[in-house]
Amino acid sequence: MHCSANLGPEGEAALFFGLSGTGKTTLSTDPNRPLIGDDEHGWSRDGVFNLEGGCYAKTINLSQTAEPEIHAATQRFGTVLENVVLDDASVPTFTDVSRTENTRAAYPLTALPSIAKGGTGKTPKTVVFLTADAFGVLPPLAKLTPEQAVYHFLSGYTAKVAGTERGVTEPQATFSACFGAPFMPLHPSVYGEMLAERLRDSGAQAWLLNTGWTGGGYGVGKRIDIASTRRLLTAALDGSLDSAEFRTDPLFAFAVPAAVPGIEPRLLDPRQTWADGDAYDAQAIKLVDLFRKNFAKFGPDADAGAGPQMMMAAE
Repeated sequence: MHCSANLGPEGEAALFFGLSGTGKTTLSTDPNRPLIGDDEHGWSRDGVFNLEGGCYAKTINLSQTAEPEIHAATQRFGTVLENVVLDDASVPTFTDVSRTENTRAAYPLTALPSIAKGGTGKTPKTVVFLTADAFGVLPPLAKLTPEQAVYHFLSGYTAKVAGTERGVTEPQATFSACFGAPFMPLHPSVYGEMLAERLRDSGAQAWLLNTGWTGGGYGVGKRIDIASTRRLLTAALDGSLDSAEFRTDPLFAFAVPAAVPGIEPRLLDPRQTWADGDAYDAQAIKLVDLFRKNFAKFGPDADAGAGPQMMMAAE
């Protein structure tokens, strides 16, 4: 699995699927939840295990305040910095994008203060799909049914922005099946069925966590701040949303919490954050269409009713 993983208080794992720039490393590195691994895991009937043994973190605008564990790891001997500009005193300048925004740090798991013993964990209770929606359409957090989880797993959506890859100068929707299509030797549907089986057997709850833009698309709105994303993630992980009130999203039909502790309610409904509701609607219809066109490659009945409902488009 192209995902990161960490441990809850009872040793149960949480999985974080996502493409580059969506926050896998940042969000799974948590001093209160020992890290199993940053990338590449297996999920057997006995639990989760890491295959990689190290971390490969994006360092663009890396802050000691927002990401203290990762920042500390970049300061130790043995960490490899990639594309990072050094100042005259050979100190990394993480805000310097004169060469590229795709700056990285590679370091062993042992560079972190809280890691899982043996790189293993018990059966996951939570599966999180991360996306950085640069179109400003998706809510920051949504609860998924098992069928919706498989749909979004097979979709593997995020938006590439400047700095993710060479030549990308404006937001581009990208879909990578299983959040790692180049690594999958079999047809994506095989892995979708495997995920469905694991979700049924474990009873794990799946969530879609959007770390992208709010109040407008890239260049107009702003990216959801890390502190808010961490509060949303914590609420999904610690069970505080188990009895929460949810609304049904009119586009994708997944469940969106009406309130989350420490989060402004307006943020939970992306349309309310836009100055122009009609502009949001137009952008939303475009994104829904991209999802549907991408999923068409799996066949007309593949989504099993778990994909976008096109309610706004029909209006």
